[in-house]
Amino acid sequence: MKRYVLIAFLLVSCITFMGLKLRLDKISKEKVPGSSIIYIPSFKYLKYATLGYTSIAADLIYLWAIQYYSDTEIEDRYDHLEHIFSIIFEMDPYYLDPYEIGAVIAVYEAENVGAALRILDKGIENNPDQWLFPFEAGHYAQRNLNDYQTAQRYYKQAMNIDGAPPQARRLFANAAYEILDYETALKTWFDIYQTATDERTRKIASNHLYRVRAAIDIRAIKEALAKYRDKYRHYPLELDQLVPNGYLQAVPRDMDNKKYIYDPKTGEVKPPTIPWKR
Repeated sequence: MKRYVLIAFLLVSCITFMGLKLRLDKISKEKVPGSSIIYIPSFKYLKYATLGYTSIAADLIYLWAIQYYSDTEIEDRYDHLEHIFSIIFEMDPYYLDPYEIGAVIAVYEAENVGAALRILDKGIENNPDQWLFPFEAGHYAQRNLNDYQTAQRYYKQAMNIDGAPPQARRLFANAAYEILDYETALKTWFDIYQTATDERTRKIASNHLYRVRAAIDIRAIKEALAKYRDKYRHYPLELDQLVPNGYLQAVPRDMDNKKYIYDPKTGEVKPPTIPWKR
């Protein structure tokens, strides 16, 4: 009986809290500075006020937060985003939805990717068995920041958690390629190719292997061309000239045994095939 009374008390408190909030929203901010949000104390105070029912309180604050951040008339509503969601996490660290939704609000509404990553980092810390949080963090780092090094780190976390989708490993391999870590990219795509259970995945892996292998070969060829040019002040007419001069043991060919396209005027080297059209 006492438990139901407490729950009713918390619900009434929350409704009163929301009602006061709505009334404050109608007051001009010029008259009441900071009226767009009511102060929410830290968890160490709230845990006593909730008498141990922190999970219920986390639910109530989360529901209020969804309503609060959907009110487009409150211009400065994102100023306390991390603070509000951090309280939810402290009250119930295993409540998964707020991590995901908090990050979505931070990225797509507040346009604060850093805040989103910090929210997801807290989700990773509190729930290390959940692959979704590092997977989404990698996506935001890659898509919104073009930070493939950070994305690679998150994808690596995600793909090593049970239940992670195959895309995590593929995105990890792609991120490695983007930061010029060709050896890691090559090894990962080769593993994907070998363990693929369907022809489509094998084809995708094969095309990526072609791209990575070509990048490694072209890097070696360009290094040899640079040394040749430093000595002779011009590029060789053919790539084969790099071999007798000791700059290459052999001129590499692509995975389909085709010669790389070479321009002796500029020293540019290109693969003979577009990977996705093989």
